[in-house]
Amino acid sequence: MLQCRNYFIVVSTYFYLLERIGFTGYSECEAGGGGEFKLRGCIINGILYGDTTLTGVNQTSTLVPDKFFLSQNYPNPFNPKTIINYQLSMFNYVTLKVYDATGKEVATLVNEKQNAGSYEVEFNGEGLPSGIYFYKLEAGDFVETKRMVLLK
Repeated sequence: MLQCRNYFIVVSTYFYLLERIGFTGYSECEAGGGGEFKLRGCIINGILYGDTTLTGVNQTSTLVPDKFFLSQNYPNPFNPKTIINYQLSMFNYVTLKVYDATGKEVATLVNEKQNAGSYEVEFNGEGLPSGIYFYKLEAGDFVETKRMVLLK
């Protein structure tokens, strides 16, 4: 955990730099300091350190969809990997999270601002027990949840 001491650097520039080296879950810093930054995980020279649930998000199209849309994952049932596709009709802050049947969050696949377009994310359920899971996409006012089955 790092303490934010941001007296001379513009806050947005500071956040940009932190995002570029893998910091997530930060809170805004005030001019006099305060706020904390947590490193969930990062890749340095091709080696993954920290959170092993880090995933890549691939933009599959730059065409601007006319609506927000969350697709059913495929394959479904899956073991242990599945693909989730979604579309954004405008630039937005996006979260895509996976929950178990009790509602406990088991993974955060996306937690960032994204441009309009179509996206694809791989979810790896390795280490999780067989069962029903839910994935929830939130982008602005759009919220949708779908069900998937991990079958080992």
